[in-house]
Amino acid sequence: MGSEELIGAALAGLAARHDLSGGQVAQLRVLLELLECDERAPTSVRDALTAVDVHLADSLAALEIAAVRAAGRIADLGSGAGFPGLALAVALPASELWLIESQARKCLFLEQAATRAGLGNARIVCARAEQWREGRSTHDLVVARAVAAQPVVLEYAAPLLRLGGSFVDWRGRAAAGEERAARRAAEELGLRPAGVRRVEPFAGARDHHLHVFEKVAETPARFPRRAGMARKRPLGA
Repeated sequence: MGSEELIGAALAGLAARHDLSGGQVAQLRVLLELLECDERAPTSVRDALTAVDVHLADSLAALEIAAVRAAGRIADLGSGAGFPGLALAVALPASELWLIESQARKCLFLEQAATRAGLGNARIVCARAEQWREGRSTHDLVVARAVAAQPVVLEYAAPLLRLGGSFVDWRGRAAAGEERAARRAAEELGLRPAGVRRVEPFAGARDHHLHVFEKVAETPARFPRRAGMARKRPLGA
């Protein structure tokens, strides 16, 4: 098969796996085309055949988690090229997706991608997560993919979650030391580990895990700390 046929087959597989309509598949195709054709796309993975696995399938793997499927208001931290946020906006048209990105050039790409794909439920927040006051305590779900060390991203996520909300962190194999630090950070932030789900979003995928946390207590008012402090002095160390 040629590359177009392979891409079509891969998208058809995602549609069957996640119960996506023909219209949703068309929206995913638009995202792939934009990645491949727009030289400003902020990712090293731009080839559509590779991106359908690395970006789309990997993002949509989170739909295996009930809290993701049920979320009405979702924030995507450090959205970059728009994954998982844009893919989840396609798959969950009844949900509101807030894509948080601090770099203006990436925000412009995200705006273009959301418009081209017809994603009226995706909104771009061009700011640091620590500085987005309007988003605090309002989200059912926060997601992050390849953003920072887990204690750091937990500090970004916790203030944005409502009590009872969930955080899902895309991560490879975590070192034991980082996991211990993350547990300590989570406790300080009002979060509780709720499991690690190993996923295989595409054939040959290795060490793909979704780390799930639940917000079980209000995050102390001292969080988030001022911009940059989470990375400079991570919790749980």
